[in-house]
Amino acid sequence: MTWRPATRTEGIEPFYVMEIVKAAQRLADSGRSIVHLSIGEPDFTAPPPVQAAAEQAIRSGMTQYTPALGTDALREAIAADYARRFQIAVDPDRVVVTAGASGALLLALAALLDRDRTLLMPDPSYPCNRHFATVLGGRAQLLPCGPQSRFQPTAAMIEDAWTVHAAGVLLASPSNPTGTSIEQAVLAEIADLVRARAGFLIVDEIYQGLSYGHAPSTALSLGEDILALASFSKYFNMTGWRLGWLVAPRALVPVLEKLAQNLFICPSAVAQHAALACFSADSLAIYEARREEFQRRRDFLVPALQRLGFELPAVPDGAFYIYAGIRRFAADSWRFAFDLLRETGVCVVPGRDFGTADTAGYVRISYANKREKLEEAVKRMEQYLSS
Repeated sequence: MTWRPATRTEGIEPFYVMEIVKAAQRLADSGRSIVHLSIGEPDFTAPPPVQAAAEQAIRSGMTQYTPALGTDALREAIAADYARRFQIAVDPDRVVVTAGASGALLLALAALLDRDRTLLMPDPSYPCNRHFATVLGGRAQLLPCGPQSRFQPTAAMIEDAWTVHAAGVLLASPSNPTGTSIEQAVLAEIADLVRARAGFLIVDEIYQGLSYGHAPSTALSLGEDILALASFSKYFNMTGWRLGWLVAPRALVPVLEKLAQNLFICPSAVAQHAALACFSADSLAIYEARREEFQRRRDFLVPALQRLGFELPAVPDGAFYIYAGIRRFAADSWRFAFDLLRETGVCVVPGRDFGTADTAGYVRISYANKREKLEEAVKRMEQYLSS
């Protein structure tokens, strides 16, 4: 049998974070102590009410297919949460429950991005997003965003980059890898610009809820023509449950439904029934306590890294990442990260994953780990960097 990979796969780069994680695992297997500041996964898991709801769903036999758009109960609960947190009315019919936020983005781009059209997005940004565009036959155009704009694009940047080939814009607030958010006024300018050019705007709000020093916001307050995708993975601590959602314009929902029917059939039934418990008073109290713990970790790690000599030109206000400059230590963050891992057992992510705009000068540091692990990582790095 003769076969070869489809040509669309040639433009897909490896997920480089996994290369350093695999190297860390090899060291751990040899007996080395590893401190992970790498993976973007909360050390918290689903709280007891969510676990109990999942168990009840299984015992009750609620494990069969659901509608492709998700159960009515969960769609209504998500819409009600927007009213509770943001005081905006979201029709449950606009909510599309998906197999993780990745499923939400795949559906949105499959519905909107034509072959050879361009999707504008910031550089740095989450690497998988640009590869989604490639797989669908579109083109990702990365906009270099530096510290002066907190690693987020402005309306002027998007206007300068917009051509006849542009189809839309994909943003993230708060962002992976930088942990920075887009000010609502700036987001409104971008929305108006894209709207005037008959494009689409997708805002990745996966880390919505994990905001520090200000109230969280949503792009949905800027109009019903904006698409917002979110997830139960980060704030709700359900990474492996693979459950997310997309809020879309009403006219697009039938298109998303037929795509979901064909591509996924439906999201996990057990995960959907369990996720209803995320919105209970007991669960929300737990989540808020955990958000405050993330903020305390950030408030410990930011000054500690600055004291060690890392450059932090944009202190994060959300998510659980710090985008830290390493030019005082090395010219290339890829080599720096592997040297740091080998010498100290501390695992950070080189900027190579997140784009091409000066990413060699940065590493992503995750504080989704216990405080004592963060303290140990700082101690090890201090000994190594001072030598």
